[in-house]
This record gives sequence, structure tokens and C-alpha cells, in this order.
Amino acid sequence: MDIKTASALRRLRLVSAPEAVSFLLLLVCSVLKRTTDFNAVPVMGMVHGVLFILYVIFWADAWNRAKWSLKTGLLYFVLSVLPAGGFFAERKLRRETEDAVIASRARQAQDGAVQA
Repeated sequence: MDIKTASALRRLRLVSAPEAVSFLLLLVCSVLKRTTDFNAVPVMGMVHGVLFILYVIFWADAWNRAKWSLKTGLLYFVLSVLPAGGFFAERKLRRETEDAVIASRARQAQDGAVQA
């Protein structure tokens, strides 16, 4: 995995959890708006909207760079529209990145052994 692909996956991973938290907080604020006088929906709506837009931009970049299949790309998008899906996306992306690093190190070790 090259550095640009790794960076794209890292950006998507780093925005996944905050996007999920903002979605859950927006749902809580929506319930509170209808049951109490507390109305934080305009603020949380804007925060969640910005994080969602960042997620979609980073998702498109990661899909392009990582050469995901249609199934994988759509999975990460669907996870962004589920209330807690960002947590699952972050976890899956972390595993994918760690696996790629391990494979890269194994290839480097193998190349070094072949040259020796």
C-alpha cells in the first residue's frame, strides 16, 4: 500500500467515529427538542452535516485510491448513514490498514531475504 492510499484510509478512519457520535447526538437532540424546551438541533445538525460531508469526501478518495470493489465501497457508504455505523467503519478500516502494513513488511522482509 502506498503512502497516499494509507493516508486516504487514515483520514476516513479518523472521521468515522466523530461522524457516528455526532449522528447519535443529533438523534438525542431531536428527541429532546420534542420532549423539552431544549433545542440544540440547529447546532448539532450543522456539526453532523459538516462531518458527514467530510466522511463522504474521504470515502470517495479512499474508494478511488484503495481500488475497493463495488460491494466494499457501498458497505462503507451504508455504514455512514446508520446511526452507529461509523464505529463499525472505523474498526474495519483499522483492521484493513493494519493488515496492509503487515503484508507490506512481510514483502520487504522477503525481498531482503531474496537479495541476500
